[in-house]
Amino acid sequence: MKIKNKYSIYQKIKLTIWLIKTKLFYRKSRLIRFPIEIRGKQNIDFGEGLTTGVGCRLEAFSEKNEKVIVLGKNIQINDYVHISSMKNVYIGDNVLIASRIYISDNSHGLYKDDNSTNPNIPPIKRDYYINPVYIDDNVWIGEGVVIMPGVSIGKGSIIGANSVVTKNIPSYVIAVGVPAKPIKQYNFKTNKWERV
Repeated sequence: MKIKNKYSIYQKIKLTIWLIKTKLFYRKSRLIRFPIEIRGKQNIDFGEGLTTGVGCRLEAFSEKNEKVIVLGKNIQINDYVHISSMKNVYIGDNVLIASRIYISDNSHGLYKDDNSTNPNIPPIKRDYYINPVYIDDNVWIGEGVVIMPGVSIGKGSIIGANSVVTKNIPSYVIAVGVPAKPIKQYNFKTNKWERV
């Protein structure tokens, strides 16, 4: 079922303004809704056909002046999505990202092994832990998801609302929870999502 958008006159005026600004400042994008906050624009590859919601925040920090956020084709990012990268956040083609999502390849400190950060160091002064994030094609990320450093999400997978992704998610699964774990996998023989 396709839902047809019905916009008020005010909304149509806003859309027209956004379209004009998009074609002036982000020519390859489909529609950038403003306001949007972008830090390190020179370090972001916006891909082609990007659509954003309002209030998005993209932060790309690179000492080598290279692309550390790389977006594929026809990505839709909804309202208040925050993406932060110091090394590499890659998002593939045809990815749908709901609202209030946080994706980052970095965090203040390391909390996993013998080299863990001392809690007496103020968080703002802790060394960064940096590990790339890779999101493959045709992924759907639900409302309120957090994707942590060092994570890969496989092709065609779905991440359920309010999940926290701390480990790799294979292709063609539905993963939910804190931490996110696969609960269903698509069976290409039966053409059905089946419990794992």
